[in-house]
Amino acid sequence: MNPVRRRRLLLVLVVVAAAGLATALVAMALQRNVAYLYTPSEVLKGQAGGQARFRLGGMVERGSFQRGEGSLDAHFRVTDGDAQLPVVYTGILPDLFREDQAVIATGTMQGRRFVATEVLAKHDESYMPREVADKMGKAHVKHRVETAR
Repeated sequence: MNPVRRRRLLLVLVVVAAAGLATALVAMALQRNVAYLYTPSEVLKGQAGGQARFRLGGMVERGSFQRGEGSLDAHFRVTDGDAQLPVVYTGILPDLFREDQAVIATGTMQGRRFVATEVLAKHDESYMPREVADKMGKAHVKHRVETAR
C-alpha cells in the first residue's frame, strides 16, 4: 500500500473512531437525564424496575400532607386511585401545591417511600402532561369516575 492511501485510511479510521466516541458520550449523557413517569401502583408492582431516578405522577391524597414545625421537610402521599405511595420532599413546594391536586415528583425510591428532589404542581385546570393525563384517564375509567367535559 502506498503512503498516500495509508494516510487516507488512517485519517478515515480516526474520524470514524472519533464520531463513534462522540456518539457514545452523547447517548450516555442523555440516558442519565431521562426520567420515566410512573404511577404509585406501577411503582409498587415493580414496573419502575431498578430505575435510579424517575418521575412519580398522581394526585396528592386528601389528609396526607404534613410539614414539621419550622422545617422544610414535607411528607405526603401520592395516589392514582389504586395505590398510595408516601413521598418525602425537603424544600419549598410550588405555590399551587395542595391536596387533591395533580403532582409530578422527580426522585428515587428509598425503601418503601419516594424521596423527591423536585416537585411540580399542576398550574391550571386545563393543562396536564400527556403521560399523566393518559394514566389518570385509565384510572378514571377503571374506577368509573365522572369527569367534566
